[in-house]
Formats: sequence, C-alpha cells, structure tokens
Amino acid sequence: MSLIYIAIVEGNPHLRSLLGWHLQQAGYMAQQCANIQQARNSFAHRQPALVILDSDLPDGDGIELCQWLHQQRQSLVLILSARNGEKDIVRGLNAGADDYLSKPFGMQEFMARVEALIRRLRVASAPMYLDYGDLKIDLVQRRVQFRGDFVDLTPQEFSLLYVLAQAEGNPLSRSELLQRAWPEAIDNPRTIDTHVLSLRKKIETDPRQPSLIQTVRNVGYRFNTEGLQDPSASPAAPPIGHQMMRNSQLSDNHHRLSTTH
Repeated sequence: MSLIYIAIVEGNPHLRSLLGWHLQQAGYMAQQCANIQQARNSFAHRQPALVILDSDLPDGDGIELCQWLHQQRQSLVLILSARNGEKDIVRGLNAGADDYLSKPFGMQEFMARVEALIRRLRVASAPMYLDYGDLKIDLVQRRVQFRGDFVDLTPQEFSLLYVLAQAEGNPLSRSELLQRAWPEAIDNPRTIDTHVLSLRKKIETDPRQPSLIQTVRNVGYRFNTEGLQDPSASPAAPPIGHQMMRNSQLSDNHHRLSTTH
C-alpha cells in the first residue's frame, strides 16, 4: 500500500492520539492537529489525502473548515461528531464531507470508513518510490536504499526521512517535524535531534559533516538533495517520471543511430 497522508483535526487529545496510533499501525502517515489554526498552518505546507475532522473544535466550527476544504477540492473529509441528528448529518454532508461518523464509535467501524474513503484515492496513479539517485525511498515496502545497499530504518526514522524529503528542500522546525512525522503528541522537540542523529549515521557518507540532512540554525532541519550529487560522477537520477521519459528518449536516439549506419 502506498504511503498516504491523513490529517486528524480533533480537539480531544486522547481520541486524537488513539486515532493517530490506529492509522499508523495500518500503514498511514497520520498528522495530528488540535484546532483549526493548526490545521490551516499544516495544510499550507502539505495537503492531506484525507482529513478526519471533529465538528466541534476549541477555536471554531469544524463544519466551516470542511467547507473550506471542499473548496480546495484536494482532500476527502470524514466528519466525527457527537451531533447525530438528521439535520446535523445533512449539514455536514452538504458542507462537503465525504462521510459522517457519529460519536461514540468503535475503532473497527472507524477504520472501515477510512478504508472505504481511501479506496477512492487508489484509482489515481501514485508514486511507488522516490528516487534521488544514490538515495531511493520505497513508499510501498517502506524501505530505503543508499548507494545500492538497503538501510535498516525504524518506522519512526522512515517517517522522519519521508517528511523531510517531501518538504523539497524547505526547512522544517522541530515542532513541525513532531507534528507531521510522529503518531502522537510529544512535548519535547529535542526528540527530533536524537532521531536525526541516528538517521545521519545510517544514510550520510560522513555523519560528522552531514550533507543530506542539514541543520538550519534557529529553525530546524532540511533535506538537501544536492548532497547526493557528485560533481565527478553523472548527475543523480531525476524523479521517476523524468527517468522514464529520459529512458524513452535514449531508446529513440539509439534507434535513429542504428538506422543511419
């Protein structure tokens, strides 16, 4: 199953953490947001495939956020609500929600609803892996190759690397990394430093002088793809789509050369 990014916007911290844990165990990348402001800030960096949305949030009405998401036309929405009257359900669905689940609910039903929504997304083509030349990230098997050798990463190290890579060179703060790569809320941002140090030991040529995962002073960390390119060697492999196109062009050129001799 391809790695799918799901945002949980839920005011109850215990329920938020529980939902995040179950989603991560099922192979999804789950980000937790406690309120509308956190959600909007998060969506500015990356649009989730699915939003699990509490209808009653500490800083506003979740239905209004649902309407905004519907206007973006990029995320599916599953509303969770203690309001189970017919008018409430109709209001949520009319606001653009793709499904509506009344509280309290069981985890099996919740996961079944999530899977039903995710099936809609799987008809679209999704990348199977990220290719940065020396570094390859397999999103299906959740494996990483560095210079031809498989690297043994923990699930948390893989999530951290994936989030950094998806930022496309933009620096991310420790708080952002905790929010986007960890399955549950953690109060100590320095946890990131420990995992980055471990990750560097596994994928950096020289962990003492890291070129791939760079420290950005007073901000956090960034993923530097230029650190994978060796000026004395051929350029690092481009993304999958470009590599396939290049292979096709090379084949055509070879055919033309063959027919002219």
